[in-house]
Amino acid sequence: MRTVYVNGTFLPEDQAQISIFDRAVLFADAVYEVTAVVGGKLLDFDGHMARLRRSLKELDMVERFSDQELLKIHRSLIEKNTLQEGLVYLQVTRGVADRDFDFSRLDADPGLILFTQAKDLINNPLAERGQCITLVEDLRWARSDIKTVQLLYSSLVKSRASEAGADDVWLHRDGKVTEGSSNNAYIVTDNNEIITRELSRDILHGITRQAVLNVARLHQMKVVERAFTIEELRSAKEAFSTSASGFVNPVVRVDDQEIGTGQPGIVTKLLRANYIAASLRTAI
Repeated sequence: MRTVYVNGTFLPEDQAQISIFDRAVLFADAVYEVTAVVGGKLLDFDGHMARLRRSLKELDMVERFSDQELLKIHRSLIEKNTLQEGLVYLQVTRGVADRDFDFSRLDADPGLILFTQAKDLINNPLAERGQCITLVEDLRWARSDIKTVQLLYSSLVKSRASEAGADDVWLHRDGKVTEGSSNNAYIVTDNNEIITRELSRDILHGITRQAVLNVARLHQMKVVERAFTIEELRSAKEAFSTSASGFVNPVVRVDDQEIGTGQPGIVTKLLRANYIAASLRTAI
C-alpha cells in the first residue's frame, strides 16, 4: 500500500482524507504538477516548481511552500514507496471554506496533496509502436496555460477516443492544432523542421516541451514555434507529443490516416533518446 502526503502528514493511502468543503472539490480550485522519477531521481524538478509558482500567481493563490520543502516531501515519498520509476503528483488547493464563489476575503490555509504512481517511463510501449490519435475541437476554457485540476473536457474526449480504439486526442481551433489532451503536439516536415505551437494562453507551457526543444536546438535541429494546420499534420513526415509521463511519444496515425510511413520516425526516436539522456544527467 502506498504512503501518501495530505496536509502535513504522511499516511497510508486508505487513511487519506480531505474535507468536502475543500475548494478543489467544490470548484476545481486547485493547481497541480506531475514530476517524472527515473532511478529514484526527479526529472526537471526546478522547471515544474517554477510553473507551479506561475499557476498559483495566475489564480491569486497563496504561496506557502518553498521549493526546498516540496523537494523534501517528494524525496520522502519516493523513499517511503521505494519508487524507482514513475511519477510524483502534487496538488495545491485554495483551502477549506464554506461554499462561496467569492474567495476574495478567504483566509484559509492552502491544501497540499502528493502521491506516487509507479509506471514504466523509459520502456514505454507507445514509444515503440507509436500513438493513434483522433482530432477533436478544442472547447476548453481560454486559460489552458494554467495547470489547474479542471480537466473534465480532456478526460471526456480522451475516454471517448479510448472507447473508439485510439490512444489519445489532439485538440484544434480554427483549423489549427492547439495541443494534446494532456501533452504538447509537434510535427516534423519533409526538411526535418520541428514545428510546435508557440507559447500563449492557448496551450500549457510544458516543462518537457521546453526541455525537448532545448535538446533539439543543442543538436542543431531546426525548431519553428508556430501553429500548424490539420492539413499540415496529415501531410507531415512525422508527428509526436511530449509530456512528463510520456517524454517524447511518436504519433503514427491521425483518425484513419497514417502519418509518414505509419511507423515512429527517425527524428522522433532521436529526440526521445537525447531527451532521456539529458534528463538523467540532470536528475536530482
